[in-house]
Parts: sequence; structure tokens; C-alpha cells
Amino acid sequence: MAERQATIASASGLHARPAKLFVQAVQEKKIPVTIAVAGGPDLNAGSILSLMGLGAAHGTVVTLKADGDGAEQALDELVALLETDLDAE
Repeated sequence: MAERQATIASASGLHARPAKLFVQAVQEKKIPVTIAVAGGPDLNAGSILSLMGLGAAHGTVVTLKADGDGAEQALDELVALLETDLDAE
């Protein structure tokens, strides 16, 4: 299982537009991806409701995990997305 950490760069955290863009990117990967904050459970990263419930604000460090073909590359791309201020684009 591949694992990466990312720091949320969007000013609004993983809410509204950044969450929607991230969920779309996860769903395009066609492999299961989870996301968690320190001490929290692994949640489905492809679910907008899971992301909204995560409470990940700007600067929050999250852990992404994935398993399957292309998991390493998928996580690299998802980390890059989270570490981009999606509110500014």
C-alpha cells in the first residue's frame, strides 16, 4: 500500500471548490484512495461528504493511502493537487 502526506494549501481548506476538484481527481484514478487527519480514521477520498466531514483547514496535514496499479503515481498527483491553492485558480 502506497502512502503520502500532504499539507492543505487552499485558503478555505478542503471545502466547496477544492473538495470538488479533489474528489473528481480521485475518481479519475480508478483505484481506492483514503484520506485521514492525524489520529482520525481513514475515509474514502472519493466522497465529497467524507472530505467535508474531515474538517481539513488550510495548513492541515493529511495522509493519503492507495492500493493497486499506479498507486504511487496517483498519490503523487493527488498530493500535488492538495498542495496547490485551488481557491486561487
